[in-house]
Amino acid sequence: AEVTKIVNNAEVRLLKTLGPGDFFGEMALIHNAPRAATVTAKNQLVVLEIQKTAFDHVLRRSSSVAVAMVREISRRLRENDEMAIEDLRLRARELAQAYQQLAEQELKRREFLSMVAHELRTPLMAASGFLQLIQKGILSGEEFQQAVDTVARNIQQIINLVNDILFLQELDLVLPEFQEVDLGEIARNVLDAYKEQARKQGVKLRLKIPRRAPTVLGDARSLERALTCLVDNAIKFSPNGGDVELRLSQDNGQVIIALEDHGIGIDPEIRPYIFDRFYHLERAGDDLFGGLGLGLAITKQVIEQHNGVLEVESEPGKGSTFTIRLNAT
Repeated sequence: AEVTKIVNNAEVRLLKTLGPGDFFGEMALIHNAPRAATVTAKNQLVVLEIQKTAFDHVLRRSSSVAVAMVREISRRLRENDEMAIEDLRLRARELAQAYQQLAEQELKRREFLSMVAHELRTPLMAASGFLQLIQKGILSGEEFQQAVDTVARNIQQIINLVNDILFLQELDLVLPEFQEVDLGEIARNVLDAYKEQARKQGVKLRLKIPRRAPTVLGDARSLERALTCLVDNAIKFSPNGGDVELRLSQDNGQVIIALEDHGIGIDPEIRPYIFDRFYHLERAGDDLFGGLGLGLAITKQVIEQHNGVLEVESEPGKGSTFTIRLNAT
């Protein structure tokens, strides 16, 4: 049989397990007051019940029974104390873990705010400087147009940053809407959007897709954002130009999307962290790279939502290839 008690208005706690010859109810004798518990029989049993007045008479007549009772009560009190101590230790460990998690979250929050402030300050300062020159009217002709272009470019950088943060939050809160998606159309849209940026950096964008573009069941907006992040990274980390090639193929019921660049590559020691949120490379050689480190995290989460796989192969100084595998329709 099991003796249980309800504690904290909800939790049912097992006080003891009874076997043949065991007794319970002794605490009521000590406190001379009723005590509540539930006894649940697991097998057929015979219960010997004795009234308190009759039991008091037995104790007065037999000192050996009284001594045995005291010993048993002492043992059970020690067990109860040990259970209480272990329970306190468990709760202390849980509190320590909760505190550690809160401390880690607070550290991440501060790091995030610091990174956001840094990434916002740079384009804001650049835009502000050129706006002041425009307001003073000291620019004209080609210089004026260059200033306007610089302001527009930096404002767009701020918009992209905010959009990344909001999109990542949306991924955590909103389930994607799946329908049949033409990946060829998405690939063309993404590369078209980056033609000008690639040209300015000396990067040639190439697209290879089969005559009949593969389709998947997915969320078109999310998949386009995932490819956008990969292409943006490929161009950004190709400071010396070169080709960036996006390939689509289909094999054994899977759609394979491969993006290959000939940029700086990824060092093996940082490869395990590149898909972590807010992990980003500040410098490689003489080249500086901005960003919050959200692009690859967004791509990874989108692909996982589509039950796909995201892989990377890279060699420092020679480039990287990111491969996405999705189930074909």
